[in-house]
Amino acid sequence: MYWSGATATTVRGGSPTDSGDSVVTLDQVPRWSDAESRLSLGYDNDDPSFSNSYFPDPLTSPTDGEGSGNGMVSRFPVDPEINSKIYLWRGNPWNLEVDAVVNSTNENMDEAHSSPGLHAAAGPGLAEECATLGGCRTGMAKVTNAYDLPARRVIHTVGPKYAVKYHTAAENALSHCYRSCLELLIENGLQSIGMGCIYTEAKNYPREPAAHVAIRTVRRFLEKQKDKIKAVVFCTTTTTDTEIYKRLLPLYFPRDKHEEEVAISKLPADVGDENGETIIDERKIRIKPLPKKTAPKPPQDEVDLPVSDVGLVQRNSSYLDSYLDPAFMSLIKDPDQRRKEQWEKTAQAQSGWNCAKMLGFGDLGGPPLSIAEEYSLHSRYLAKANSLNLSEIAEMKIVYRGGVDSEGRPVMVVVGAHFLLRCLDLERFVLYVVKEFEPIIQKPYTIVYFHSAASLQLQPDLGWMRRLQQILGRKHQRNLHAIHVLHPTFHLKATIFALQLFVDSVTWKKVVYADRLVQLFRHVPREQLTIPDFVFQHDLEVNGGKGLIVDPRTKYVYHRP
Repeated sequence: MYWSGATATTVRGGSPTDSGDSVVTLDQVPRWSDAESRLSLGYDNDDPSFSNSYFPDPLTSPTDGEGSGNGMVSRFPVDPEINSKIYLWRGNPWNLEVDAVVNSTNENMDEAHSSPGLHAAAGPGLAEECATLGGCRTGMAKVTNAYDLPARRVIHTVGPKYAVKYHTAAENALSHCYRSCLELLIENGLQSIGMGCIYTEAKNYPREPAAHVAIRTVRRFLEKQKDKIKAVVFCTTTTTDTEIYKRLLPLYFPRDKHEEEVAISKLPADVGDENGETIIDERKIRIKPLPKKTAPKPPQDEVDLPVSDVGLVQRNSSYLDSYLDPAFMSLIKDPDQRRKEQWEKTAQAQSGWNCAKMLGFGDLGGPPLSIAEEYSLHSRYLAKANSLNLSEIAEMKIVYRGGVDSEGRPVMVVVGAHFLLRCLDLERFVLYVVKEFEPIIQKPYTIVYFHSAASLQLQPDLGWMRRLQQILGRKHQRNLHAIHVLHPTFHLKATIFALQLFVDSVTWKKVVYADRLVQLFRHVPREQLTIPDFVFQHDLEVNGGKGLIVDPRTKYVYHRP
């Protein structure tokens, strides 16, 4: 399934070299469907921060309460013939000896904005030919010679820029990039292609949603044209992209019934149409099937009628009625009516939580989100957060990264007293939280919450907390090890109890209270935490200095003898 270029290359001239001028033949890269490829999930040593658990495998870590298939029919059934054409390879496509390689470029097709290393490997002739093509539009593709590359052709395509409000347009443009490359491959009589990640960091496209689009588009194309294509090699150059592809390929290219059944519950709700493009319900033509022809009525005696009534009789004839049903070309359901019903359903669900509003807990109404809805919500917020400058939120020091706890889990610190609700933009704060939490919620982690002197500040209600938890998603709930709360008050304990009742009993039962700093240091070492000065002062005032002595000059904390 995955093969590193450093271990699977033959070198021009027949002798090994470290210069990078190496050629990888297609038979040296194991197929996705090969049994031995399932065991070759090793990682390069160039990025030890990533591990097998950083990106959980959806086929080995089912979410709580999820079944396998629940009797549903797979949208991507097992197809050994298609699987035999798929490869995953870590390295630049330029070293592959295939019929064509894909270059992600811009509208001008210039060298500066092309995939890194392509023009250096291909030689000056490639840039000269690109200059004669007159550019390329977003979502389209053009083909050139490969010059000094081991491939025969280079297919150039222009990926879209990403913005949250144009999410669907960006998805469909990216899908069209991959489909255009495959169509050009067939048109030029070629059969194998190496495809790098067309989406680029410069265009702000989030990595995982883009990989979903890439993989499902290739799957849908091969379902129609598998006889004309020999191999599609997904090429990755970073550990992040490699791990994303390892997790997503079993969803769209399952190799056995087990992977197919698990993929049913793991796939997003929207996996596109027959081409892999996002489906927009409001733009679909909602037409009912043509009614079946009914047996004509027995002929009646002819009656002489005025010429002006002949057309009326023909329009009302039983013969035409058998074909023209009033329901034909009628809307199945008007989009506005559907939205109205959804709003009414939400309002009805919210009405049952009036008691929570009366108690000051906020709006806890609305139906729970599905896995696909949470995934889509989290992806949109993460993409928007990555595109904004949130430095003013970071300067408030409400949430920041700590070190690790006593068992090596990363720690996120939250300072309640810094939560100035009167002058804080909650929506921007949510974006900042999503951005900061994203690197650590992929694996087990710990939260430390300093409630010291926080009772003097206004705090967000339970409705806001519920919304934040939905945005962070099930991965946050599953990997959260514990929430250590320092200096809790009676009101805070009552609030957490309400969170257990109304929001999520699983997550909020992980709260561990610590009345003193020494109790917190048993779980998180002192040297791993950046603690505000007022927290030490609050600890001395509340506990009377028992158990700890704090040097006011150096802030050194040690046990009282």
